[in-house]
Amino acid sequence: MSDIRTNAFGQPIGPAVPDWQPRPAPPRTTIEGRYVRIEPLEVRHTPDLHAAYTESPDDRDWTYLFDERPASLEECVAYVTRLSQATDLLHHALLDRATGRAVGTAALMRIERTHGVIEIGHIAYAPALQKTRVATETVYLFMRRVFEELGYRRFEWKCDSLNAPSRAAAIRYGFQFEGLFRQAVVYKGRSRDTAWFSVVDTEWPRLKKAFEAWLDPANFTEAGRQRESLVTVRERLG
Repeated sequence: MSDIRTNAFGQPIGPAVPDWQPRPAPPRTTIEGRYVRIEPLEVRHTPDLHAAYTESPDDRDWTYLFDERPASLEECVAYVTRLSQATDLLHHALLDRATGRAVGTAALMRIERTHGVIEIGHIAYAPALQKTRVATETVYLFMRRVFEELGYRRFEWKCDSLNAPSRAAAIRYGFQFEGLFRQAVVYKGRSRDTAWFSVVDTEWPRLKKAFEAWLDPANFTEAGRQRESLVTVRERLG
């Protein structure tokens, strides 16, 4: 109890954050990885994205997204144009470096520069991106930008509480579950309870080591199978 700070009135208060300053906005610049190239989303990415999204036989990957899968190239152009022109969040195209094709998008959003908080969201992965090294490195690179380049204190992941794959992905990446915001959103004519997850800056060094060990080519067989899971690597490194 002696470590708890108090003010002049004897009330408990939070830890000091000396010399804190609002953080810079995320830049519209490319992030280079071993497996993925993350670029600010532009209309030129549309043909790749449309082709990648149509590789799915149905719309199940879009059930928990605010948008529906574009049904035609023309709809995809309109969709990508709208996302690329957004001013309150920064959408990115995710390019598989093995093929050079854009195979998904993700955004940095709810950017609270004053408090050093930012969220990754609007994640739309085509089948070619799901459960791949490209997908995992994407999250790693965004975390690295947020914590190391920009000096934010908190990185958030939110999803529909019924979206089991998204919740599992958050845990796999090292996000901590924080709880539910009940009836937080209405979308597609239905109510959503939102599950909240986060990583804070003090957790990043440990997660970084695990990501980099998992992403190392030595962790994969010639057939591309992982030798250790990301969770196992994180537990082993402590």
